Amino acid sequence: MVDGRDQDVPDAIRLRRRIGAGDLTAVAGIRNALRELWGHRVAEDPAHTAELLTSELVTNALIHTAYGAVVTATLAGDVLRVEVRDFAPEPPDPYVPVSDDGTHGRGLLLVQALADAWGVRAQGVGKAVWFELFGVKPAA
Repeated sequence: MVDGRDQDVPDAIRLRRRIGAGDLTAVAGIRNALRELWGHRVAEDPAHTAELLTSELVTNALIHTAYGAVVTATLAGDVLRVEVRDFAPEPPDPYVPVSDDGTHGRGLLLVQALADAWGVRAQGVGKAVWFELFGVKPAA
């Protein structure tokens, strides 16, 4: 678990958390940790967007894999980046839900719609799904 300044990027703020397999209660904890980390460094709109997208990626990792996940959030200048790494080699499977029950299948669609950039990359045994928000301003 690492919180604080990123050693690779001057003035960057970073959070890293490991989440146990299937621990869906950890999603709220990650959101709270992000709020504490960013504090007044990030305006309300991008902070809420980042929390929503992070929740979606963490939930996906915990529901669709059996190995837990690692969340890394970095604020460097005006770029906010969140990466959720899991330990399952299969790529994420974005799909459009058949029914409109409003409870499943929209995580990656939200990331695609709301993030300025996003992607998936192989990471050792598993993969990392990430997103970035650009032009992030401090809270007024």
